[in-house]
Amino acid sequence: MKHSPALAALIEALRTLPGVGPKSAQRMAFQLLQAGRPAARVLANSLNMALDSVVRCGRCRMLTEGTLCSTCANPLRDRSLLCLVESPADVVAIEQSGGYRGHYFVLMGHLSPLDGVGPDELGAREFEALLDGGGVSEVILATNPTVEGEATAHFFSELVRARGIAASRIAHGVPVGGELEYVDGGTLAHAMAGRHALT
Repeated sequence: MKHSPALAALIEALRTLPGVGPKSAQRMAFQLLQAGRPAARVLANSLNMALDSVVRCGRCRMLTEGTLCSTCANPLRDRSLLCLVESPADVVAIEQSGGYRGHYFVLMGHLSPLDGVGPDELGAREFEALLDGGGVSEVILATNPTVEGEATAHFFSELVRARGIAASRIAHGVPVGGELEYVDGGTLAHAMAGRHALT
């Protein structure tokens, strides 16, 4: 069955969301237009409002409605620590852990030459300017443990080390509470390579 142009456009727009395939997009579109019209209008209004008011932080590139995000504007955060992450979702995850009190730099992606994503698209110049501004003594590279994430971490670690600043990589390995027999081989290999002496 062929959808009307407006419905087809809505389904196609919903498919741009991560993890949403054609069937899921169609189901969402039908739900929004069938019984959820008031909810659909709230969604549309919220999306328009966010598009109009949410920008990138002038320091770390996190999503915010002001010139600086709440982390960068907080004088109690440790400015000597800078954590490099791929996405705003990574910042939220680290913040929820409660174990980090430094600042962030959000790349909004990872190096992917085939997709036309190079250093400039990830804010390499802004990152270098931040490092050159002084005050940063360590950069924690918290990109994902994928091929692209590792390449991105390597590239940015070179920028950090060229300035004589310490660079560290987040640990990868066996999750807390995990059992070795259920952990995949790649994760176990990272855990073995990243082992440390007991003191």
